Amino acid sequence: MKAVCWMGKGNVETLSVPDPVLLNPHDAILKITRTAICGSDLHLYDGFIPTMEAGDILGHEFMGIVEEVGPAVTNLKRGDRVVVPFTIACGSCAFCKKKIWSACDNTNPNAQLMEKAYGYSGSGLFGYSHMMGGYAGGQAQYARVPFANVGPLKIESDLPDEKVLFLSDIFPTGYMAAENAQIQAGDTVAVWGCGPVGQFAIASAFMLGAGRVIAIDRIPERLALARGLGAITVDYSEKDVDVLTALKDLTGGTGPDGCIDAVGLEAHSNELQGFYDGVKTALMLETDRPIVLRQAIQAVRKGGTLSIPGVYGGLLDKVPFGAAFGKGITMKMGQTNMHTYMKPLLERIEKGQIDPSYLISHRITLDDAPAMYKVWRDKEQQVTKIVIDPWATAVQADASRDPRVARGGVQ
Repeated sequence: MKAVCWMGKGNVETLSVPDPVLLNPHDAILKITRTAICGSDLHLYDGFIPTMEAGDILGHEFMGIVEEVGPAVTNLKRGDRVVVPFTIACGSCAFCKKKIWSACDNTNPNAQLMEKAYGYSGSGLFGYSHMMGGYAGGQAQYARVPFANVGPLKIESDLPDEKVLFLSDIFPTGYMAAENAQIQAGDTVAVWGCGPVGQFAIASAFMLGAGRVIAIDRIPERLALARGLGAITVDYSEKDVDVLTALKDLTGGTGPDGCIDAVGLEAHSNELQGFYDGVKTALMLETDRPIVLRQAIQAVRKGGTLSIPGVYGGLLDKVPFGAAFGKGITMKMGQTNMHTYMKPLLERIEKGQIDPSYLISHRITLDDAPAMYKVWRDKEQQVTKIVIDPWATAVQADASRDPRVARGGVQ
């Protein structure tokens, strides 16, 4: 089969690799019909996540048709259409029973690597390094899905793949980010980063009753999408724009009730701190660029909540933790507890409350993927979300590619 493989920092290739096989009675084999490139994949592409090995298959946002199931899989059969959550959960450990699915104790066979770095291990993840399980990802024509009795969500309606694909990660991630912000009716919520997770965090904040959402970014097409959802936008790249001052002005000096960091470890800034973090990460004196985290801590109102869906990988410098303590803020973060959100959010899609496919700007083939990783990282071609049809030809993909800013979203 064809698959998109990590071959080193800044080097992704589409290769011919062996088809996956059942390794455990609880496995399923999926013929993938749609997959996507996630913003989190760029952390792998840029070399920020350790324990990647040349030849690792990338991708954690995918769905498809069940091709084969192990003898212990009782909820799926050949021909079922499913969306697969990017976190892998066993369903029976203490954390799964508490619905903290992303902290599953039994799905990371390389837990010792995570324990060395973080003290404890979370769940295994598809296509996201060996310290997170070493599982082959879904940017491929087929994938092995472990614990198939627990994870995959059956799609039994005729909704097209592109409307439900993002249940695999970014829609639940954005929704949990908004939920973690503890939004009360009429609240003002600030969202840093108008990429896919940020877009769904904005949409979800309105679903949960926010009165106003302030979206912060520098990419015109992303800001346009945020305005299309009803957000007030702040372009931090504009001359004389200071994010903290803008947020004070927009909230009467009190600060937002909730702040959402949908950027994470590769944040950008036009300020001195951007240069500082760039130098420190280049010299390996810091692993992440926590620019947004610093701003969000400083911006949120006293007693407010900071939600962090953006991925952080290691050690941060100059984080104003004294401000967090002094203001008595709540901070909530972590990998998405996918299994809690997939079915309820599918129901929202089925009811027409939201059409997640509005984000898609590019539809490509597996062969296009290596070049598109660079396009995605460098924010070229007005890219907002890239979806891959693993079985498409180049001609089909070119015909369906539409780099224009999409319209739609929350209904």
